[in-house]
Amino acid sequence: MTNKQTLTLALTALLMAGCSSNSPDDLEGEIPANVTYTEHVRPIIESNCLSCHGEPQQNSAPMALTDYDKVKEYVSNGKLLDRISRAQGAEGMMPNGGTRLPQTKIDIIAKWQAQNFQN
Repeated sequence: MTNKQTLTLALTALLMAGCSSNSPDDLEGEIPANVTYTEHVRPIIESNCLSCHGEPQQNSAPMALTDYDKVKEYVSNGKLLDRISRAQGAEGMMPNGGTRLPQTKIDIIAKWQAQNFQN
């Protein structure tokens, strides 16, 4: 192997070491050990859902997600996680007409459910 080939191989390996298979959407923060509605879930809902699922609802949104009990109800019955987990552009994906939430935000909501909906 020539010096040029060795250098090219080394540079390629170095560049590849800095890459991962995660998409940028998967790299938006970490999932906290203890997820609460007030600290973790409510900010996700407020910044991504309330423009339609507020009071009053907009764009034919069928439910309001304005407080702990309402969000808990729609996470419990699987409807919220179903809609936000759909692939980008899939029918019924939420936020409607927007970009799919980063997977970490979806995982935070799922963990909140798994941890029995801490307020």
